[in-house]
Amino acid sequence: MTMTALLGARIFAGNIWHEEHALIVSNGNIKALVSANALPDNVSVQRLDGGMLLPGFIDTQVNGGGGVLFNDQPTVEGITAIVEAHRKFGTTAMLPTLISDDLDVIAKAVAAVDDAIKAGVPGIVGIHIEGPFLNAGKHGIHDSQKFRVLDDEAISLLSSLKYGRTLVTLAPELAPPGAIAALVKGGVIVAAGHTLATYDDMKRAIDEGLSGVTHLFNAMTQMDSRAPGVVGASLDSDLVCGIIVDGHHVHPASLRAAYRAKGSNGLMLVTDAMPTVGSPIKEFTVSETHVTASEGMLRSGDGTLAGSDLDMASAVRNCVQLMQTDLGSASRMASATPAEFLGLGNAHGQIAAGFRADIVHLDDGLNVRNVWIAGKNA
Repeated sequence: MTMTALLGARIFAGNIWHEEHALIVSNGNIKALVSANALPDNVSVQRLDGGMLLPGFIDTQVNGGGGVLFNDQPTVEGITAIVEAHRKFGTTAMLPTLISDDLDVIAKAVAAVDDAIKAGVPGIVGIHIEGPFLNAGKHGIHDSQKFRVLDDEAISLLSSLKYGRTLVTLAPELAPPGAIAALVKGGVIVAAGHTLATYDDMKRAIDEGLSGVTHLFNAMTQMDSRAPGVVGASLDSDLVCGIIVDGHHVHPASLRAAYRAKGSNGLMLVTDAMPTVGSPIKEFTVSETHVTASEGMLRSGDGTLAGSDLDMASAVRNCVQLMQTDLGSASRMASATPAEFLGLGNAHGQIAAGFRADIVHLDDGLNVRNVWIAGKNA
């Protein structure tokens, strides 16, 4: 049995920072965290020369990367290009995300994710299907002509992934009674997004099994004094909320307010990334809408934000700077919380014995220096 010790960096494990320790990895898993002075004789040592080790980042909303939009290439090859683009930014697990499209494209995307997982493409843990069961009043960059009713045929398709986790974003107010419960019974994780739901709509959805919110504050009803809306329901519940911390989607004061209300166990960092991440391209199309990157933002011709040009390492840095959290809390929002949300918290999202050796090495400026997926340098 080959064992490797990662030595020379601070280690965030068990919500505690460990100094002068080594992380021992064997057969794709974390074997132990030991004092640097107590290394086993039969271990090979990889010296890291400073920085810090964190659990690998888990991104539940990745529309594209490496010049590829998942909708345009719902194939193993497309998925591989996307995960490779994000891996360099510390993402060790993700859900490729399909923006609202026809049912036949959803079927292709589901099959592609199943095939990618079977083929062992590193870093794929399921799929996120964002729409087309959304509210046209909050369509964002989604093509509202693709929107449709959540019927039995769609529920069957959304529940058809054989491997990994399925996350579905929908507008709760448009879901027929019992539809969310049927999805949850079929093993689907359901989140609210692109929605005009009222607070009462959200409470009914939560009663059926709704457990998440997609990009909190964006494309949803806001919180008013007598109409709490989706934002109010999100802050007044145990829903886990994805949030885009790029300095453009959400004002820093709103980020801080959300963190004070939800904490690091109730918020998870997402990128909502588009093909520009990990690629030199500066423009692309979503359906027939032209999107251009400028000053860190992606916008359509009418100024609508169109996903993001954000990577997870930048999201963590922004979390510390804009949300004003400590790095440990930012790490939890990037790793442990999404792992728990996806039902993968027994093997992903922490540096602990028995967990997968999905690890990111950051320097003191929180830039990625090394990434390991299942113990292999990625």
